[in-house]
Order: sequence, then C-alpha cells, then structure tokens
Amino acid sequence: MTPEVLLLDYGAGNVRSAAKALERAGMTVRLSDNPADVPYAPALVVPGQGHFRQVMEAFDRHGFHGPVLDAANGGTPILGICVGMQMLLTDSEEAPGLPGLNLVPGTVRRFTPVPGRKVPQMGWNSLDKVGDSPLLRDLACPAYAYFVHSYYVPIDVDVDAGALTEYGVPFWSAFSRGTIHATQFHPEKSGAVGLAILERFRRHVLGG
Repeated sequence: MTPEVLLLDYGAGNVRSAAKALERAGMTVRLSDNPADVPYAPALVVPGQGHFRQVMEAFDRHGFHGPVLDAANGGTPILGICVGMQMLLTDSEEAPGLPGLNLVPGTVRRFTPVPGRKVPQMGWNSLDKVGDSPLLRDLACPAYAYFVHSYYVPIDVDVDAGALTEYGVPFWSAFSRGTIHATQFHPEKSGAVGLAILERFRRHVLGG
C-alpha cells in the first residue's frame, strides 16, 4: 500500500496541483474540508497561497486550527507548503496580531526591496542543505526550486535541519523540526527537484 496523506482543503491553497504532485510522488491523497478527519489521518499536508491573514483566517474559519495542533502534538507528520510553511510559525509581519499555529516558534519576515531585487521573489533559486532533513536526504545540492513569495522564515528560527536560500538575506526555504516539515517553494512547480523532495517525504517521513 502507498502511504496516505490528508490534504487540507480550506479554500486558500492550490489543492488540485498539490494533490497531483503528491500522487506523482507515490502517495495516496485524501482531500478533505472537514476537520473531523484530522485525528484519523496518518499524515497532514497544509497548503497555503495568498495573504497570511486571508489564509490563516480561512484555516481557522474551517475549524482546522485546534485539530491540527492536537495532531501535531500527538506526533502526526505534517508537511506545510508555501504559506502553509509560514502558518506553522508563531506569527507573520504580513498580518500583525494574528497568531499562526506556533508549532515552530518565530516570526515570518518581509523581504526588503532594493534596486535590482524585487519583492516578491519570483523564479528559480538554489537550495543548500543544512543538517540532515528527511526532505533533502541524499539530494544533490545546490538544487533549484521555484519560489513566489514576499515573506520568509528567517534563519534565527530554531529548526533541526533544512535548506537555506539567499535572496538579499539567507532564509529557510525548507525545514524539519521533529515531525513538522515544510517548504517555502512550490514542489509542484519545481520539476524533478520538487518531485524528489516529495518522494523523500514519502520515503523518510511516512516510511513508504
């Protein structure tokens, strides 16, 4: 049997393309907009696209906040993608006063625009491994992934391992902290590298 993931559908993520990418990487995807499904899921995928406030409020409005926290605290593996990565932190400069999930303590910061470096970052950029994240194990680096974002997870955020990317400042473009994993880039838009990272999540995190 292929490992199963529950892909959360709360109206603020590109779930169709994420589902196809996860399936290509060898996982069975169950799409759900019902938080009652969360406690029974072997693993969760949290997508997110757009403004932090819009995404987080949609997530909370659908009732996912408490069940996802309970699942994470119970050891359920979680993969956050794009704004889904940022939601795992305490909060974001994009929406002051609005709490994130606080599964990884820290504040999401905004890139400072300067001449020759536009915000948002849009396009391909390199990943350099730090430590032994299951998402990057045995992946030849630097590897290149596709980014679209104005906000980033700073390197002072305490994680176990991950990948660093430079865009004026170094930031965590992927990380692992216990059973919590995330990518800032879009694996589904990152070609063979994105597929390889999702396959590593399946193999090294889900054991399938």
